[in-house]
Amino acid sequence: MDPQTYIEWFYVIAASLAAALATLYWLNPKLDQAQGPTRTHQLLDNDPVWIFDETRLADATPPARNLIRSDERILNWNDVRNSLLARFPEFPLTPDPSLEDGVLYIPGGEPEDTATLTVETVGGMTRVQLHEAPEGPEDCEEAVTEELRSLRETLNLTPYPMWSLTKAGGVDQTNFAYDKLSKLALREDSEGPIFPILQSDIDSGKTRRVPVINRESGQKHWYDICVRTGEKTRLCFAIDVDPVVQAEDAQRNFVQTLAKTFAQLSIGLAIFDRNRQLALFNPALIDLTNLPADFLSGRPTLFTFFDSLRDKRIMPEPKDYGTWRQRISSLIEAASDGSYQETWSLPSGSVYSISGRPHPDGAIAFLFEDITAEITLTRRFRSDIEQGQAILDQLDDAIVVFGNDGTITATNQAYRALWRTDPERSFASTTVIDATRLWQDNCKATPIWGEIRDFAALRDNRTEWFGDVMLLNGDTLRCQTAPLQNGATMVVFSTLGQSIPKQATTQPNLLEES
Repeated sequence: MDPQTYIEWFYVIAASLAAALATLYWLNPKLDQAQGPTRTHQLLDNDPVWIFDETRLADATPPARNLIRSDERILNWNDVRNSLLARFPEFPLTPDPSLEDGVLYIPGGEPEDTATLTVETVGGMTRVQLHEAPEGPEDCEEAVTEELRSLRETLNLTPYPMWSLTKAGGVDQTNFAYDKLSKLALREDSEGPIFPILQSDIDSGKTRRVPVINRESGQKHWYDICVRTGEKTRLCFAIDVDPVVQAEDAQRNFVQTLAKTFAQLSIGLAIFDRNRQLALFNPALIDLTNLPADFLSGRPTLFTFFDSLRDKRIMPEPKDYGTWRQRISSLIEAASDGSYQETWSLPSGSVYSISGRPHPDGAIAFLFEDITAEITLTRRFRSDIEQGQAILDQLDDAIVVFGNDGTITATNQAYRALWRTDPERSFASTTVIDATRLWQDNCKATPIWGEIRDFAALRDNRTEWFGDVMLLNGDTLRCQTAPLQNGATMVVFSTLGQSIPKQATTQPNLLEES
């Protein structure tokens, strides 16, 4: 290697050592302090410092890197300036060469900001240091006073009473809400606490409801009190729960009103909650089911309730118990949908109508109604109707009855055989117009059919009358029309030679035309 090469390597090594010493000089607080009064700010442990080679960031302390977050790219002068410009508006746009061997002090932009930014340039290297001035005793005292004032204001603005307890259990510090309530709740000569605090309140930390009486109005107010224990403080809170108590009272009164209303019903009522336990029943349920009151008051489950009905034979007996359990499950599902409706014919002869209805919050209500009297009456009516129909079928005369709306309501066997029709088997209602058309098609022309239609449409001044009609085969029929109750009309067809009621009136014009 020639001497010229050795000289070049020497200059490279010397330049590297100079750069390293310069960096150590700017980052080491001891070296910084040893240089004399020119360096007025010592580098504290948490002071951010940036070292720039012209505009490129050469190095920075950890606080400085944490202050300016970035990706892996190399930062420059503009990056640091943009981050600090809002706090230090006088931050220079570029490193100032005129600061050679000098220091630029940049104060914070806000009057209360005591921080200082120093910019120093030496040999093309620029150091920027952010120095936070430590607070003096007066500043610390002022900050503590301000914090206490803010906390006191926060406590006084709280709408709920708050107070702290002494070691002996007395009242120590209070807020405005507590003081205001104290004036209303206590006598002027009383200094005791508004709310009695028990040891259980302190140990458990749970809320407890306590009444407070207003000494002026005598009205009772309710509060939920709780105690929170710290290392040196026991803080108490009282929350006004008057709306909650009023809502609970209203609900309780509403339930009592419903219970009194249900007690007057003749229909048995059983309401099961979402857990399928009996929540409410009325006295009629006891009368209809013969279940003891103490059993119902014990809140049996829905399955237990119906099992007891089965044991009392208050419901139809199933063939086997498995079928019974499946039936109850289907019953509950149908009642939840509001589609359960069933009639129970009991071995005792009674008939119950059972219906299930869904209630809010997953509850189910069952209604038990004794319809034995209605079923008996219906069966009696049906028997009477069947007996009347049997009597009509035994008569030789053809009889048809029209309702007040003109539709056929009854016929006998002789009528159906005569006219070869059965109106009761038809899906559509047969009217007097349909019947007279049928008669007209099977008889010779006569005005009696129109008279019958008009007579069936009348409501007043109706009198029994009759006339003769001739079938197409030449047979003659006597047609007797008579009014019935509620606007109904009866028409009787009989062959001539049969006796005609004496009270029947004859219409000459109809007989002459026939």
